[in-house]
Amino acid sequence: MSAESRVPHDDAHEKHDAHGKNVATLALLALGVVYGDIGTSPLYAFRECFAEEHGLVANAANVLGILSLIFWSLLIVISLKYITFVMRANNRGEGGIMVLMSLVVPRERRGISNVSRAMFLGIFGASLLYGDGVITPAISVLSAVEGLTVATPFFKPWIIPITLGILVGLFMVQRYGTGKVGKVFGPIVLVWFIILGVMGLVGILGEPSILSAMNPMHALSFFGRNGWHGFLVLGSVFLVVTGGETLYADMGHFGRRPIRLAWFYVALPGLLLNYFGQGALILRDPASVSNPFFLLGPSWAIYPLVALATTATIIASQAVISGAFSLTRQAVQLGFLPRVRIVHTSMTEMGQIYVPVINWILMFSVIGLVLLFKESTYIAAAYGLSVSTDMVITTFLLAIVARQRWKWSYSTIVPLIALMAIVDLSFFSANMAKLFDGAWFPLMIGAFVFTLMTTWKKGRARLAEKMVAAAFPLDAFIADIARHPEKRVDGTAVFMTSNAEGAPPGLLHNLKHNRIVHRRVVLLTVTTEDVPFVPKTERSEFSDLGEGFYRILLHYGFMEKPSVAEDLWNFDPALITFDPMDTSFYLSRETLMAKKSGVMSLWREHLFIWMSRNALSADTFFDLPPNRVVELGAHIEL
Repeated sequence: MSAESRVPHDDAHEKHDAHGKNVATLALLALGVVYGDIGTSPLYAFRECFAEEHGLVANAANVLGILSLIFWSLLIVISLKYITFVMRANNRGEGGIMVLMSLVVPRERRGISNVSRAMFLGIFGASLLYGDGVITPAISVLSAVEGLTVATPFFKPWIIPITLGILVGLFMVQRYGTGKVGKVFGPIVLVWFIILGVMGLVGILGEPSILSAMNPMHALSFFGRNGWHGFLVLGSVFLVVTGGETLYADMGHFGRRPIRLAWFYVALPGLLLNYFGQGALILRDPASVSNPFFLLGPSWAIYPLVALATTATIIASQAVISGAFSLTRQAVQLGFLPRVRIVHTSMTEMGQIYVPVINWILMFSVIGLVLLFKESTYIAAAYGLSVSTDMVITTFLLAIVARQRWKWSYSTIVPLIALMAIVDLSFFSANMAKLFDGAWFPLMIGAFVFTLMTTWKKGRARLAEKMVAAAFPLDAFIADIARHPEKRVDGTAVFMTSNAEGAPPGLLHNLKHNRIVHRRVVLLTVTTEDVPFVPKTERSEFSDLGEGFYRILLHYGFMEKPSVAEDLWNFDPALITFDPMDTSFYLSRETLMAKKSGVMSLWREHLFIWMSRNALSADTFFDLPPNRVVELGAHIEL
């Protein structure tokens, strides 16, 4: 059996075709969302390769060597690794490092007390993506606005204020959703890539010899001539492929085939032409290395080019911000972050969401980054380490998926993964040299988010253990009710519980203090599955426990927003009916107290308690009618 035949079908593509959207339309839309990040790299990537700290002279040998590195990096990292192989590792069409982790680590092995290396890496990789969400808007918008200084030095004092104004405006409009604006993202980015290609083609025609850079010997000889300094340049070359993880994370919106078509027919040609054009310009005029992108265009086009570049960077930033929102939703649903407020900004597109707390944290972090580094060249020094770390993690997880899920042979896996790992580890090592030049910033953000994720997961596991240990066996409870019937009152009581086996604490407290039991008692458990979406036909499980007690399990995908009340109101009437005016929801609100137990360190216990107190209330998160909710408190020592 061939490797190809063992790869899952592209479910996302089939899903979109079922909605009647053709591949060409999806490919155009994908340009705006998927390739906005990587499409703005020409603004700064080539320039940074000749930054002063690298000590490289802009001569023909170095230009051809760097251009050869850029050419083969795009082909190996994006075309081969992500487009050809990584995007095959999808969960019903959805991608991203959290999805990749869910394919590697089954639910039953996901307890934090027995964390596998794969799960550890998946959480860490997801945490680092928040650092990317801070740096990409800052470096993209700032590098575009800096193009004004090519026209006249008059704008130099205004670069930072203009950049901050654009960024603040970008984050302020997130609450209104991006549906209407998103419709023009694709056409604008298409124009952007066309102009990239045209500019580059003009430059190439002036110096056709630049095309010889496609020969990989130029890249090899570059390292031979420049040694350690040549190796460090890889940290800047890496800037041309930093959109790879974003590409993978956004694949669920469009499907694999449209994203592939957009890459090979539009994005890749436009990027390569522009990079080769910049190289040709530097060969003719080494002084243009100061800003080869804007100098590649005619002088009369500087202002329109700055306007278009700024628009493209806003679109790229929007994609990264939306990715952070989606990542947060996945982390919450999979149990790695506390409940947060998630606002759906579209009535038709489930993927369009707004997470206020993440939006404001990103905004203030981006503002702080711009004020701290002030120039895009300094931010570039901070860019790369977190993303290159993610790429190494993705390669490692991909190897596990290829072996465990796809059943590929070692003879297929080893050479392929070895090629990817050599490239990824080279970029990672080169970017490590930036650690004290600014790369600590995204790592600090990633470490903070990683601490929150692991603390929340471990705290929830500890809390669940305490709840299970204190739970009264459900069958014994129902049998006791049958032997000693308490006063039954009319109505339906829904007790939400994460423990599908024992009697919920709220039920016990209600019986203890009020000495009543409703005529119908529903024990409701909400679970998040390892799939993006759960079909309505598979949403619920129902069991009649006797004595007026019922068990309902509601299943949601990690890309879905739970709507418990709506699903109960529409429950199969042949099994049970719910009267909205005669149904009460009972929730347990735990008051947690830290206690040095040896299971969690004391500082983690206090952090978990703080996170728990600031989590969104269960009634809001599960979309329960607020006038039908009763909360019963309990004190629990961790």
